[in-house]
Amino acid sequence: MESQRNLLLIGLLFVSFLLWQQWESDKAPKPATEVASATAPQSNSQAINSDVPTADAGVPATVAATQNLIHVKTDQLDVQINPVGGDIVHAALLTHKLEQGKDEPFVLLEQKNAFTYIAQSGLIGRDGIDSAASGRANFTASATEFSLADGQDTLEVPLTVTNDAGVTFTKVFVFKRGKYDVGVDYRVTNNSANALQLQMYGQIKHTIAASESSMMMPTYRGAAFSTADVRYEKYSFEDMGKKDLDQSTLGGWVAMLQHYFVSAWVPAASDKNTLFSSISAGGMANIGFKGAVHDVAPGASETISATFYVGPKDQAALSALSESLNLVVDYGFLWWLAVPIHWVLMFFQSLVHNWGVAIILVTLTVRGILYPLTKAQYVSMAKMRNLQPKLQELKDRFGDDRQKMGQAMMELYKKEKVNPMGGCLPILLQMPIFIALYWVLLESVELRHAPFMLWIQDLSVQDPYYVLPLLMGASMWMMQKMQPVAPNMDPMQQKMLQWMPVVFTVFFLWFPAGLVLYWLVGNIVAIIQQKIIYAQLEKKGLK
Repeated sequence: MESQRNLLLIGLLFVSFLLWQQWESDKAPKPATEVASATAPQSNSQAINSDVPTADAGVPATVAATQNLIHVKTDQLDVQINPVGGDIVHAALLTHKLEQGKDEPFVLLEQKNAFTYIAQSGLIGRDGIDSAASGRANFTASATEFSLADGQDTLEVPLTVTNDAGVTFTKVFVFKRGKYDVGVDYRVTNNSANALQLQMYGQIKHTIAASESSMMMPTYRGAAFSTADVRYEKYSFEDMGKKDLDQSTLGGWVAMLQHYFVSAWVPAASDKNTLFSSISAGGMANIGFKGAVHDVAPGASETISATFYVGPKDQAALSALSESLNLVVDYGFLWWLAVPIHWVLMFFQSLVHNWGVAIILVTLTVRGILYPLTKAQYVSMAKMRNLQPKLQELKDRFGDDRQKMGQAMMELYKKEKVNPMGGCLPILLQMPIFIALYWVLLESVELRHAPFMLWIQDLSVQDPYYVLPLLMGASMWMMQKMQPVAPNMDPMQQKMLQWMPVVFTVFFLWFPAGLVLYWLVGNIVAIIQQKIIYAQLEKKGLK
């Protein structure tokens, strides 16, 4: 009976997790029109960011946003830069395809039709070349095409403008082979007779989009930031509409997140920076930073820098830029368990070079570690079944006297060395592992478009033919049939148990194939373990 109750416990925990997950999804951002119209009157962005220009402020009528763009291509990125302001208005990830088996790259940043997702940066302050009043600097470049040549590890793309006072501002984009982070350097040469006061800013502008999250695939699209006091905090489009971000911090970063990919500004870690956000007209969300004020003496030169990352949620690459930037790979409240699981998964993948096989090896590892507890579970359940006649005698003796009945049961358990909760512990341990692995498979960009074998060519999405979920349901049904059913089990409880494999199969139809593979292999291992343990128990006369 205890084993049957454990199955019900699994179902209860699993459904509770899905309901909690859906509740989290219900708090996701509203569509753009709702956020922009409902929350605009509460915004105080003009007060906080009055010196930060909009993306198109000051663009001459003769310069169209889609013309005269500077094209940069490396081994990882295909980028387009607008010479007006020097904004990155397009970024395609060459090694990440939009669809599996096709050559079209995944585009992260773009500006077309009614959708905008760009990275803006500039110099503001008393002597800045970008402002809300006068608009953006209009740079010139030596060419409109730049590419990282074979054998070249670094590519610099300089954009230059000189103001009326003779001060030369060179905005240099620094690209590196194998990297998704782009250095943005403002190299200022003060040829004027006066000292300059300059302040760099960077912001990410994103059209507010409705959530694409679902009950089975809860994904977040919105902003996040980090300060010296708060290592990682989501700041959704809806949060921006309610209140503008205004945080002063040493270092820090701001980012825009979506499933598997991220863009982020990382200012100088040693500077006192201000992180801000705003909602502008037309349903545009902005999150950015303003750096420290720099003084440049007459005749002097100075470089003001920040880093912009545009690419996959690669934990190693993100950690290299900031120790907390890897937290955009959000494993939820079980991150402390998901991180080692991800490490083990990566380790096995490095050995077998197949993510499906790596998941199987992780499953075997988890089941192997839990085997002593699993064995203890079945031994405990067998002892409990053997105690049923004695427990019935106690019920007959004490009747409705619950207090005496409870005391007598505890004495019996102590005498027979039986722990009534012994059958629950492995289940309670497996559920957190299952949920943590679920988040690992959901968040790990390494599994995007990762094939296994035969018809499973992408472990991050559902089985296209539902073979794995059906096999998983069959294995769960087989496990249920192997469990001894107590003769006095409540009929309603027995019906619930009979339907449990069907309910789980329906849920798993839409789960990532990698997660279903984990659960299926786990069931197969559990069936083998049950047969071995039951054979040992029969020899001891416990079954």
